[in-house]
Amino acid sequence: MGQFKIKDKSQREGYKPNQAIAILRYAHISPLKARLVLREIQGKDVGDALYLLKAIPKKAARIAEKLLKSAIANAEQKGLDLDRLYVKKAVADRGPILKKWIPRAHGRATIVRKRLSHITIVLEEKPEGKEED
Repeated sequence: MGQFKIKDKSQREGYKPNQAIAILRYAHISPLKARLVLREIQGKDVGDALYLLKAIPKKAARIAEKLLKSAIANAEQKGLDLDRLYVKKAVADRGPILKKWIPRAHGRATIVRKRLSHITIVLEEKPEGKEED
């Protein structure tokens, strides 16, 4: 039984040909804070999601906006119809935790945990019959 290698990463991870993905790894924001913003755009059209992200005054919104633009560029490169795209999945998974020490009273030290995230945005074309205008 020989192993076979799939070169296209999107096929290996179970993504369909009518989907475009963008992944940001090691983002310097905690997953909890990122998820608050990503939940707002999930299921929305791409234009509405971009408009919404511009209005949200959070650091995670700036990160998600850049990542969404990257996913749109990936979709354009794949030849997908940009007018029919919507955000199928937007998730923030836990990344590694950077640990630092800060001095405290009486010669003690306290650990500071800097949490990192892996953020993924998946765009998909709406099916032909499901247009909502």
